[in-house]
Formats: sequence, C-alpha cells, structure tokens
Amino acid sequence: MSSLPPRKIAVIGGDGIGPEVTREALRLLEVYQRRGLPLELWELDLGAERYLRDGTTFPRELAEQIRQECGAVLLGALGDPRVPGLEHARDILFGLRFGFDLYANVRPVRALADRLVPLKGRGARDVDLVVFRENTEGIYVGMGGQMRRGTPHEIAINEDVNTRLGVERIIVAAFEYARRHGKTKVTMADKSNAMRHAHELWLRVFDEVSRRYPEIRAQHVYVDALCLYLLQDPSQFEVIVTNNLFGDIVTDLGAGLQGGLGMAGSANLHVADPSRLGLFEPVHGSAPPLAGQGVANPFAALLTVGLLLEHLGFPGEERRIEAAVAAALEAGQCTRDVGGELGTEAATRAVLERLD
Repeated sequence: MSSLPPRKIAVIGGDGIGPEVTREALRLLEVYQRRGLPLELWELDLGAERYLRDGTTFPRELAEQIRQECGAVLLGALGDPRVPGLEHARDILFGLRFGFDLYANVRPVRALADRLVPLKGRGARDVDLVVFRENTEGIYVGMGGQMRRGTPHEIAINEDVNTRLGVERIIVAAFEYARRHGKTKVTMADKSNAMRHAHELWLRVFDEVSRRYPEIRAQHVYVDALCLYLLQDPSQFEVIVTNNLFGDIVTDLGAGLQGGLGMAGSANLHVADPSRLGLFEPVHGSAPPLAGQGVANPFAALLTVGLLLEHLGFPGEERRIEAAVAAALEAGQCTRDVGGELGTEAATRAVLERLD
C-alpha cells in the first residue's frame, strides 16, 4: 500500500485577504493540474461570512469527510473584526491542528533576495533555516480560567501543558529532518531556567533524543538568547525546535529576517505518518484593511503550495516554486511590501511565467 496521502485538497479561503491570496495559490495549483498532476481541488464555504450567515464554524461531519478523503488542506487566513471573539477562526484552525493531531508546525525561514534581509552586512545566504514548533500542547491548549472577572482582585490563569509524548515526537521530527536534509546542528529553545518543571522536561528529552543522532550537534539555548542570536547572526542556525508559544514568536521573528510575513509559508504535519493529512497556510494574518484592494503579497501563499506539493509526493516542486519567486523578486516584479509596484494578480503572473 502506498504511503502517500490522497491528492484531494480541501481549500478554505478564510477572511480578509485570505480569499485573495488563496485564489492565487489555486492559480498555481491549476498549472500543475494542466501538467498532469492528479490533484483535485475542493473549495469549502467556511470563514467569517459563513459564520455570520448561519453560525457555522467547522462542522464535525465535514471534518470527518476531510479526514477520509483529503491529503491536504490549504487555508488562507482567518480573522474578521465582525467576529470579535474569533469563534469561527478558533474552531476551524484548532479543529484542524488539534483535531487531526498535526503536532509539527514546520516553518522554513529562507530569504530569497539579499535586499529583503533587514540586518546590516547580512544577505540571503545567511538566512536559511527551519523551525519546528510544537503545535498541539503548551499554553495554547486553553487550560485555565478566570475568577472575580472585572474586579480589582481578578485572577486569570492559562496553564502550559507539556507531555513526554508531545515533547519527544517534535524533537525527533526536528532531528529526523536534519538527518534527511544533511543538516549538522539542531537547536532547542526553552525557558527551563525560569519554568523549571515544564521545561526541564524539554531539556531532559532533548538530551536523550540527541544521543540517537551522534552525527548531529545538539545545542540548547534559552529562548530570549535565541532571539538575540538570530538577530546577530542567523547563519549559525539550521534547525530550531521549540514549544508552541515560543515557536509562535520565534517564527515571526524569522519571517522578519526573510522579508516579512508576506514571504512566509508553513506546514502543519503529523510527521510520524506522512500518509496523513497536512494543513498548509501562509502565516500572515487576514489584514482586513487591505482586503479587496488587490495589493496583498501572494508569495507566501505560493511558497506554501510548494510545501503542500512536497507533502503530496511531488519532490522538487518546493524548490522550483522558490526559484520562480526569487527570480520575480530579482526582477522587481512583486508587491510593494517587498520592493515592487505590482498588484496581487500581476505578482502571481510573474511567478507563473517563470515556472513555464
């Protein structure tokens, strides 16, 4: 039996600029369809508009259908000021990440043009790493509560939940990636000097797992120091692994090093079983003030398609798409946030022409 996932892709455009950049990602996927790749695109009516219309967030029966039929979900962005509680966004995003046990958020941090790197004396060659963020535990599990809300004596608690299983499998995923891709160092970031109980587990498991990979150097740093070192010299890092909250922060810092959130794609995977569904999303937000203006940067969505195709069993396409995006950047055929003057559709066209 094949270990490859099915090639049906569920598509959720989302809110704000989400549908706009997702439309560009679909244009890219349609190019691959015309070339004969056996991809089936299934667009779903989910997001703020649907929620405001009939209260639907992420129906259980739809989640089960996605589980049975799809190999990937392509998600635009979620968030709409008309839904201040983000009920729909939370149900969709957490329903996918937690519901499908997509425990590894994989974020490539790779600069594709020297001019996009904001550090003095540094260029694209210095920004080439990947972050493995634990995706189903930590502070985001929602354990906690509030007492005496609205009073001077209010108490608010969120608990940082870490299990041996969760910590070990994300650390193993980072080392396995390093081994497969010829990387020589894995860095783990925690705050075990301050969060002694929860993060001592990370420190201990990292030491134990690293002994299984003697050819790979294992480095431990505290997360505050990691942020400093990334700004001083990002070239010293190859693979970083950390928890849910710290990974959220560090990967946005990484996006800044590669040219902004408009250049950052991501994959959410159950790494131990590559035949399972993966969730793929550009990591910028829904940016409601930019919606409908045709100015959103589509490159993060296009780069995310590369990660998706890799997951579906088409090796090499991630790098081909990266090369086409890099060529468009070199020619200045891009949106304003990365130094060009093009709109969303024209920037995508510049990439598609180079792929052809």
